[in-house]
Amino acid sequence: MCLSLFSLGQVAPTAEVYAAPSFAKGADISWVAGMEAQGYKWKDKNGVQRDILDILRQDYKINSVRIRVFVNPTNDYGNGYMNKDRAAALAARAKSKGMSVMLTLHYSDSWADPGKQTKPAAWKNYTFQQLMDAVYNHTRDVMFTMQSKGVTPDWVQIGNETNNGMLWEDGRASVSMRNYAWLVNTGHNAVKSVNSGTKTIVHLANGNDNSLYRWNIGGLISNGANFDIVGMSLYPSASDWSALVNQTVSNANDMINTYGKEVMISEIGMDYNQPAAAKSFVADIVKKIQALPGGKGKGVFYWEPGATPGYNGGYGKGAWQSDMKPTIALEGFL
Repeated sequence: MCLSLFSLGQVAPTAEVYAAPSFAKGADISWVAGMEAQGYKWKDKNGVQRDILDILRQDYKINSVRIRVFVNPTNDYGNGYMNKDRAAALAARAKSKGMSVMLTLHYSDSWADPGKQTKPAAWKNYTFQQLMDAVYNHTRDVMFTMQSKGVTPDWVQIGNETNNGMLWEDGRASVSMRNYAWLVNTGHNAVKSVNSGTKTIVHLANGNDNSLYRWNIGGLISNGANFDIVGMSLYPSASDWSALVNQTVSNANDMINTYGKEVMISEIGMDYNQPAAAKSFVADIVKKIQALPGGKGKGVFYWEPGATPGYNGGYGKGAWQSDMKPTIALEGFL
């Protein structure tokens, strides 16, 4: 695969000079492509139908988008669909509106998260060396596909919510932290081989759980893993968000002080039925991550705000209502 990339005239360029925002106010928009294919059309708070990217950018000052890429997904709108080509088209659309791009590489054919890190079917019987080669080639392939659409991602997540590693069983962290570290290194090196200015992210869920991050991030670093940013998810409720934000900020400070890493809040969300609490939560976590020492808090991303109530079998933490008008949740970014 590597050789074929070069035979097609694709050469690994040196670092580009481009400006990521000093602080990302972001939204994961990965469902947008499939929702549009299903006929969804969004409205702003005044009931005017507009491109959802324009609403995010102009009305809520969202300057960055997060887009996931599966390896060989089905065409299921909710649980697949986002192959490298659809992701690149969506990224190009966001870039055309002046937005920066984070890629989330799920090294799987569907969701990768703390409860499942299933190898792509095509990689199922690979040796560990073949698995590392596949991670390297796939990562470069996605990066080159993005570049073919004029997009150089500012950030790339090497995996998604890898609380216990990825590409199980080979990369299960509780079985082999070394294998997990080597897979992270492989993805990191692949990204840097295409553009050395793109920042890599290791992303875990449960941003308030310092012991998890000490074990996982500390274990990666002690096994020689290279990456730029620690990513975190946080999904509190209306009753506990304030305490969980403070725990997450404390954890972020620990990642900065202990490992010298920058921090990105890759995913947040709250029940759409609690929009006032969600707005307060967003405003608080944005303010506190922005205030992390040394400018090492790099941004906050709301996960799939464009989701309507109950989308994809019951998701309830979007920021749009069934009438296709937004809640006030995203006003926390203002």
